[in-house]
Amino acid sequence: MPNGLARAAVRFKPAGFVGTFVALAMAALIVSACGILLETGIRASVPPQRYADAPVVVAADQRAHLVSGHGEDRDDEAVQVPDRARLDNSLVAKAASVPGARRAVADVTFPVRTAAHGALTAHGWSSTAFTGEKLTSGHAPGTGEVVVSQGASVGERLTLTTAAGPRTFQVSGTARQATPTAWFADSEAVRLSPHPGRIDAIAVLPKDGVSPETLKARVAHAVGEHAKVHTGDDRGAVEDASLGYAKEMLTGLGGSFGGVATLVAVFTAAGTVALSVGQRAREFALLRAIGTTPRQIRRTIATEALLVAPLAGLVGCLPGVALARWWFGQLQDKGAVPRAVDLSVSYIPLLSAVGTVLFTALFAGYMAAHRTSRIKPGLAIGEASVERLRPGWIRTPLGVAAAAGGFVCAGLAASLTGEDAANASLGVVMLFMLAVALLGPLVARACAALFGLPLRGAGASASLAAANSRTNARRLASAITPIVLAMAFSSVLVFMHTSEERVTREQQRDGIVADHIVTSQTGLAPDTVDRADRAPGVTSAVGLLKTAVLIPVSGSLESASTQGVTGTPEDLARVQHLDVKHGALSLKPGEAAIDASLADSAHVKVGERVKLRLPDGTKVSQTVVATYGRGLGLSQVTLNRSDLATHVTNSFDTEIWTKGGTTSTLAKLGTVLDRGDYTTDQSLDRELSAWANTVMAAVLGGFAAVAAANTLVMTVLDRRRELGTLRLIGSTRRQVLRMIHWEALLVVLAGIAIGTAIALATLVPMMKGLTGQGPYIPPLLYGSFAAAIVVLGVTAATVPARAALRGETLEE
Repeated sequence: MPNGLARAAVRFKPAGFVGTFVALAMAALIVSACGILLETGIRASVPPQRYADAPVVVAADQRAHLVSGHGEDRDDEAVQVPDRARLDNSLVAKAASVPGARRAVADVTFPVRTAAHGALTAHGWSSTAFTGEKLTSGHAPGTGEVVVSQGASVGERLTLTTAAGPRTFQVSGTARQATPTAWFADSEAVRLSPHPGRIDAIAVLPKDGVSPETLKARVAHAVGEHAKVHTGDDRGAVEDASLGYAKEMLTGLGGSFGGVATLVAVFTAAGTVALSVGQRAREFALLRAIGTTPRQIRRTIATEALLVAPLAGLVGCLPGVALARWWFGQLQDKGAVPRAVDLSVSYIPLLSAVGTVLFTALFAGYMAAHRTSRIKPGLAIGEASVERLRPGWIRTPLGVAAAAGGFVCAGLAASLTGEDAANASLGVVMLFMLAVALLGPLVARACAALFGLPLRGAGASASLAAANSRTNARRLASAITPIVLAMAFSSVLVFMHTSEERVTREQQRDGIVADHIVTSQTGLAPDTVDRADRAPGVTSAVGLLKTAVLIPVSGSLESASTQGVTGTPEDLARVQHLDVKHGALSLKPGEAAIDASLADSAHVKVGERVKLRLPDGTKVSQTVVATYGRGLGLSQVTLNRSDLATHVTNSFDTEIWTKGGTTSTLAKLGTVLDRGDYTTDQSLDRELSAWANTVMAAVLGGFAAVAAANTLVMTVLDRRRELGTLRLIGSTRRQVLRMIHWEALLVVLAGIAIGTAIALATLVPMMKGLTGQGPYIPPLLYGSFAAAIVVLGVTAATVPARAALRGETLEE
C-alpha cells in the first residue's frame, strides 16, 4: 500500500511536489558544481612542454611544510612556496650515477638583460639535450661565452646584465628559438643565476631499454628525501609553478566554500521538504484515522523521496556542470588557472550530488512525519488541524547550544587580535545560522511578535497579517531561514572585501609619499637605483624587490607581501610612510620590520626573532626591529634586499620609488607612474579576490534567495482554502492581497534584520583582527541587497496569491 500511495500522490498531485523538486534540484546544482571544482583541483595537471623529452625530472618539493605534534597527533601543514624551491647542484652527480641513467642534466632558468634587446631567458647549454634546440652557426659556449637566439652574430661581444651586474661575453654561436634566449656553459649558468649553487631541476635521460618508471624508482632511492621525482604529466607541474596555486585555489573553492555551500543547500532543501510534508499533515492524519500504521506512513514518505529526489538530483546536475564550466572558464580568463588545465567532470561529484539530495529528502521527510505517524488514530485529524506550539525536544537544545556557541565565539573573537580574531569569527556565522535553522519556529514567533506590533494598528489587513504570523510560526520560519542565509553569507563575503579595500586604499593614500614610481615587467637592472638617484631633481631613490614570504600564524603558514629594500632607512622614509608603531627601521641584513597586525597574529614583538620561509621555502629566523601600521596598503614584511635576492627567480628590482624628479627624466629607466596611477595599478591585483568573493556571494546568496522565493510560493499556494474563505466572508480581493503583502514584508524584514545582525557579529571582530578597523558597509550596496530581497519576497508571495484569488469560490 505505501508504494501505491506514494506513486499515486506523485502522479495525480504533482503540484504538491514542485517546490520540493525545485529545492532539491538547486541543492544538487550547488553540490555538483563545487564537487566538480574540487575534483578538478585534485586531478589538475598540465602536459610537459620544456620537459616533454625528459622522461624523468627531479625537482624540489614546491610546498613548505609546518609540522606540529608527534605520533598520532602529528600534523603537517603544507603550503605552496611563493616563488620556486630549488635543488642543490650536488644532486646532479647522484642522479647521473644511477644504473640505467644515460645522462643527468642540471636545468636552470633565470633572466638576463641587454641594453639593446631588453630581457632574455638564460639556461645552461646542456639543457638542449632534452629541449631540442640546435646550433645554426658557431659552437657550444665555453667559459666567458654565450649562444643567443637573436640580436647578435658569432664573434661579437655582447654585454649582458645578470643579478651580479653587467658582464661582457663572446658570442660563440646562434640557435633557433622563438623567444629571446641565451645559453651559457653549464657551470657558468649555475654561477651567474641569482641563486648560485642551486638549480631548478634535474632532467635524467635513460639508457636504451630502461623504462621511465624503473629509472624513477632508482633515482628516487639515490636522491632520498632531498627531492621529488616526476614522470608523465607530473613533469608539467615542475615547469609551471602556477599549477600549484591553481590546485590550491580550486580545492579551496570546491572544498572549503563547497562545504559551506553544501551545508546551506542541505539545510535549505531539508526545510523545504519538511514544509512539504507538514503541509500534508491532514492527509497523513486521515490515513492514521483509517488504520494506517506509523511504519506505513514513513514508508510512503520514503517512497515519495525515492521517486522525486533522484530525478531532481539529475536535473540539478545539468546546470551544476554548466556553472562549474563557467566558473572554471572565468578563472582561466583571469589567469588564476593555466589554460592547459582541463575541467574534470566525472561521475563522482554528480553521484555525490544525487546521493546528498536523496539523503536530505529521506531524513527531512522522516523527521517531519515522525510526529504525525506516531499520533493515535483517534486524535490524528484533530492534532493535524492546529500548529504545535511546544518546542521540539531535540531541535531546541541543539539550537540553544548553537546560539550559545555563537555568542562564545563572538566574545572570543572580540578578545583576540590579528588572524586569531578572524579565524574565531568564522565560526560565528556558522553557529548562528545553525541556531536559526534549529530554532526557526521560536525565532519566527519572536519576530512575529516584535515586527507585528506596528501592524496591529495599521488596518484590518495588517492586523490579520500579524495574527497569521503569530499563529503559524513554523510556516513563517520556513520562509525566514533562507532569507537569513542569503543576507548573512552574502554580506560577510562582500563586505569583508569592501572593508579590506577601503583600508588598503587609505593606507596607500597616506603611506605613498613618493613622487614617482618606476616599474618594469621584466625587472630593473642593478644600477637603476643609482641612475635614478643621479637624475635631475631626485632627492631620494629606493629600489624595491617585491615578492612574498610565508610566516607561521595560528598553526599554519600564511603568505605575506614582502619588499626587499635597496637604500637607507632615511631614503625609505622619504618615499614611504610605514607608520612605525614600535621600534625603529634599520634595514640591516638579518633584520625584519613587520606589519603590526601580522606581528600580533604571529605572536612576535620587537626584539624577538620571527621564523620565516623565504620565497623559495628556505627557513630563516630574522630579528624583528620594528612593527608598522600600513602593511596592508604597502607591504606586510620589509627586509634588506640581500636577504631576498638569492631566493627568487628574478632578483632584479621590481620598482624604484623616487622623491623629486620628473617623468621625462625617469622615463628612460622604465615605466613611470605617479601616486594615483600606481594605486590604481595595484588595485588590479586585488580584483581576482574581489571577483571570487562576489561570485561566491552570488552563488550562495542567489541559491538562498531562490529557495526563499520557492518557500513563499509553496506556503501561499497551500493557503488557497484559507484565502477562499476570506473571500466568502466578505473580504475584497484587494484586502486579501494587502494581507499577503504585509505578511511577506514581515518575513523579509525579519530575515534581513537577523541576517544583518549575524553578518555584523561576524564582520566586526574579523575586520578588527585583519585591519584594526570596523567593517565598511557601503550604504548603496547594502540597500541594493535589502531591496532585492524585499522585491523578491513580495513578488514570490503576491504572484501565487493573485493566481489563487482568480476564482470566486472556495477551493475544493
